[in-house]
Amino acid sequence: MTKTIMLIHGAWLNAKSWEGFKARYEAKGYSVVTPNWPYDDGDPADLRANPHPMLKTVGVKAIVDHLEAEIRKLPEQPILMGHSAGGVWTQILLDRGLGVAGVAIDPAPTTGVRLGIHSIVSALPVLASWGSWKRTMHMSRRFFGTRFANTLPKDRVDDYYDRYIVPTAGKVYWDGILTSVGKIRWDNPDRAPLLLIGGGLDLIADASMTRAIYDKQKRGASRTELKIFDDRSHFTCIDAGWEEVADFALDWAERHARPAASQVSALPVGHAA
Repeated sequence: MTKTIMLIHGAWLNAKSWEGFKARYEAKGYSVVTPNWPYDDGDPADLRANPHPMLKTVGVKAIVDHLEAEIRKLPEQPILMGHSAGGVWTQILLDRGLGVAGVAIDPAPTTGVRLGIHSIVSALPVLASWGSWKRTMHMSRRFFGTRFANTLPKDRVDDYYDRYIVPTAGKVYWDGILTSVGKIRWDNPDRAPLLLIGGGLDLIADASMTRAIYDKQKRGASRTELKIFDDRSHFTCIDAGWEEVADFALDWAERHARPAASQVSALPVGHAA
């Protein structure tokens, strides 16, 4: 059984968003790595004030290739666990033959899956902004409190926004619409086991969309399961009660992970779609 976990963040957050999961899993004896996307590392307040000028150029291929390179540095194949867009990257990495098990939490829109209505509405601030495909985008506090973290008490919204929210590359959104770089082989016979987790109150990645991804992924031969937490929002990995999500995800991965005998360095190098 592997003792390594990679936690993969999504848009508008960076590795800091995993601080609770990371500490909890390390207390259980795991080595936990939380790579940032390219040009996304640093304190969120500093990144909001001075985003890296190259962040606007980062798209899906650059992010997933970067994550694959980080996996190949590890001494063993890890459990892969991603949130939002990170849940999509997790599925792409599994499709490339990486990881002993995967957990996709509130996965973002995925190539080949019909968008949920909440996902469409939540993407409009980026997609309706002219030139967003070549710009660094910022999330408003209002959007954060009403859609991204809609179950947070109103008096905590500013605190959580200040602690965690970072700018993101508009190109990531457009890549999902205009390219096939995120395409996944749903019937891939070599994919590691996969758990999909959705939130019934998620206004970014609808639970209906998580179910639709599950319906696609279960075409593969590997174990594929779905869990919907009816009372949780997109901010589920940080919002009150995140421990239940963290424990469910790890318990499932521990029970269903492939043996971790193979070293990552011995795997064939993956290729972007």
